[in-house]
Amino acid sequence: MTAAAPPASVDATLELLTSRGYLAERSLATVVFLALRMGRPLFLEGEAGVGKTEIAKVLSAALGRRLIRLQCYEGLDVASAVYEWNSSAQMIAIRLAEAAGDTDRDQLSSDIFSERFLIKRPLLQALEPDTAGAPVLLIDELDRADEAFEAYLLEVLSDFQVTIPEFGTIKAPAPPIVIVTSNRTREIHDALKRRCLYHWVDYPNAQRALATVTSR
Repeated sequence: MTAAAPPASVDATLELLTSRGYLAERSLATVVFLALRMGRPLFLEGEAGVGKTEIAKVLSAALGRRLIRLQCYEGLDVASAVYEWNSSAQMIAIRLAEAAGDTDRDQLSSDIFSERFLIKRPLLQALEPDTAGAPVLLIDELDRADEAFEAYLLEVLSDFQVTIPEFGTIKAPAPPIVIVTSNRTREIHDALKRRCLYHWVDYPNAQRALATVTSR
């Protein structure tokens, strides 16, 4: 996949979205352009089915970036969304070290909490370097997740980094293109909204709906 340069203007953003079959209003194209230009997450709210998720898919395809999707749900936690340690492999490493007579606890602790034992989930994957350019990270239907997870996202969305207590801080070499969506089944905290550019995505008007049908 070959990465393309982000659009240089609002008009170019409209053309980019249209080229992939997404007929956006100018207000939406404007906020997408600003998010790309400023490197800020884009927070999209609206009713289910208005095309919020499709924005991330279109940007991924049009810009040649990998799409990483985190589908939110009630009970979503750090182990499912960010990372977890491969405890089985760690236990094997500990047993092998004991069998070899390696009793240096500090060295063993450093070894088992290294990157080779780290299982990377979507949020951590989005912070990794990519030769095709920073990926598109879709955090879909955030309103379905618990408020505790929403609070965890603040570091990711403001600094594009994740802190792992046993390992350290992992920071993206280049900010991913972040799209956060919500169907507004509950209010998202202002602290998260302040870290994003915001846009309400409404149902298409008759002219846009007709254009969508005739373009297919």
